[in-house]
Amino acid sequence: MRRTRRHRVVRMNLDGTSRGRSDVLAGEEPMELRVDGRAWTVTMRTPGEDFDLALGFLVSEGVVWEADHVAAVGYGPGVNADGTLSYNVVDVRLAAGVAPPDSSHERHVYTSSSCGICGTASIDAVTRASRFPLADDVRVPLAELLAMTERLRERQRLFADTGGVHAAALFRLDDAGRAELVCLREDVGRHNAVDKVVGWALRERGLPLRRCVLQVSGRASFELVQKAHMAGIAVLAAVSAPSAMSVDLATEVGMTLVGFSRGDSANVYAGAERIV
Repeated sequence: MRRTRRHRVVRMNLDGTSRGRSDVLAGEEPMELRVDGRAWTVTMRTPGEDFDLALGFLVSEGVVWEADHVAAVGYGPGVNADGTLSYNVVDVRLAAGVAPPDSSHERHVYTSSSCGICGTASIDAVTRASRFPLADDVRVPLAELLAMTERLRERQRLFADTGGVHAAALFRLDDAGRAELVCLREDVGRHNAVDKVVGWALRERGLPLRRCVLQVSGRASFELVQKAHMAGIAVLAAVSAPSAMSVDLATEVGMTLVGFSRGDSANVYAGAERIV
């Protein structure tokens, strides 16, 4: 129920007519992430797959990269005004010997839904090197790549209801280059959708995501490239444009970055050798 909410709106037309109707809105609530009981960051997200979101975020920050690094994950003691559990606090307990996040990288302000790196202590906090080398032998047939956009759109159920969320889909390639959709997540924040995919992969002991393509519904920002890199994803494709900084980062780390991937064409901004 918290993923969407109905709201009464007035539909107004240029011909002077109007009528009331019920509209479906995407849910958006704050989620506080705690590590070993210590508050670390707050992000605005669409409720759902909260544990995956928390784990994916920790992968992106370089805190964990194996499922065994996590001892437990659960909801914290946050409560609503009426005393019921809010389910807006997630506490991740690290396994023995796993270093907690560097306090110098603590996030003291809200992470917004549109820009995941807002509030970081410095740019160094999101450009740390991945522990997973990117696969050089990945080859993606262009036809398979272009088909991912439509396959993503067909599965965007929350977007179909609200028109107000982003999506990230993980496709796994077989030896013949055929792509299988293995995970899709939606959220008001594009970076959250990616974290939810990566967190799922961590729980499934699937990292690094070597023979995979990450397809996202909107633009390709710097942080999406960074998150894909940290998960060992060699190919990131977006429906819309990349930013200049995302292209620079993809080039620097050896990723393939594709933009405007839709219809019968795509722009390859970095790593064109992986697209055949």
